[in-house]
Amino acid sequence: MKRFLSLTILLPFTLVSDEDKKIVEAYGVWGEKSLMGRKYLGTHRVTFLIGPDSRIKKIWPQVKPEEHAEEVRAALES
Repeated sequence: MKRFLSLTILLPFTLVSDEDKKIVEAYGVWGEKSLMGRKYLGTHRVTFLIGPDSRIKKIWPQVKPEEHAEEVRAALES
């Protein structure tokens, strides 16, 4: 736990916990998933770019980890 806390101090934003799933449900990213034929409920991999005015600027509904960082960086620079 100590190591995790030291990492969060360096972040320029507040981390939140969503134990009751209110945030994922509000963003529409909680739902049925499937892995190797087994269905379960979970959080879908979606990225939201939220501007300084707290409005959603861009949504990536299908995230490919290999190229995603560059896509987000390009959107931030535009």
